[in-house]
Amino acid sequence: MLLNRPEREAVGSVDPGNGVRHHHTGMMPDPPPHRHGLSKGAQRLSDLPRAKRLSFLSGMDQLGEAVERACRRLDPAFRRVNLEILGNTDPFLHAHVWPRYEWEPADVAGKPVWLYPRERWTDERFRLGPQHDVLRNAISGELDRLRSVT
Repeated sequence: MLLNRPEREAVGSVDPGNGVRHHHTGMMPDPPPHRHGLSKGAQRLSDLPRAKRLSFLSGMDQLGEAVERACRRLDPAFRRVNLEILGNTDPFLHAHVWPRYEWEPADVAGKPVWLYPRERWTDERFRLGPQHDVLRNAISGELDRLRSVT
């Protein structure tokens, strides 16, 4: 799910087929990263000068809070948000924001979402589409509210 943000921040969502929506944010370097090649931008948090690191982490915090507020409002079974900076597959600095819910299967509820079955991640039924518009708009609205008070 992409939210077009003026701050050159990419925000996305992936539903791996379990209803858990993944949101990620990244300070997109100039030029934007190429998925399978090295970018001239930051590849890890430590590549950034301290002020930009703090800005990245602040943006990650704001997105996490916006996702939490939106998901709590839209689903009473919302439990918490998990935040990650990995970079093991995509060699550019980005963060993952995972809302977690009480209705998740017990065998994966307490584990990283990466442990959901692989076939759930590639199932066409769960691809990004209009069914995510309500969530996308709710997160965007929460980001706007958070930024207006900071």
